[in-house]
Amino acid sequence: MTKKISFLFICLVAFALGYSINNIAISDTAPKIAVVDVQKIVTNSSQVKQLKTAQEKKILEMQKTIEQAQNEISKEKDPAKVTALEEKYRNQINNQKVALDKEYNDKLTKIDSDIRAIVIEKAKSLNYSLVLPKNMVFYGGDDITDVIAKDIK
Repeated sequence: MTKKISFLFICLVAFALGYSINNIAISDTAPKIAVVDVQKIVTNSSQVKQLKTAQEKKILEMQKTIEQAQNEISKEKDPAKVTALEEKYRNQINNQKVALDKEYNDKLTKIDSDIRAIVIEKAKSLNYSLVLPKNMVFYGGDDITDVIAKDIK
């Protein structure tokens, strides 16, 4: 009987000791949380503005190609040549569009990576342990959008 009581006592002491060590291991400091208005940062980014301007110029070039194709096709009377011209310009315009979309997406991905790197760097320097997009948070967190916007080109 005394062996059972001593075994039970040892188990209770071990449980209490383990529980108290767990409480010591958990820090009482709350994580420091920041929020960032990503849309504002992207909208104000000069890199994004330059990308949009370049994209608009390339779209205008594509529209000129389309107009040229329409003019050339409308002047042609031979149905076989019309079909050949249509196919030629369709392929040319599709290739331009694919190249334009790929270039735009690649540049946008690079800009996104740059912005993320700046946010991470600034958050670490300000000792934040978590940064969330502002539109995903209903309440709380320090808004560091303006601090980060200064570092974004």
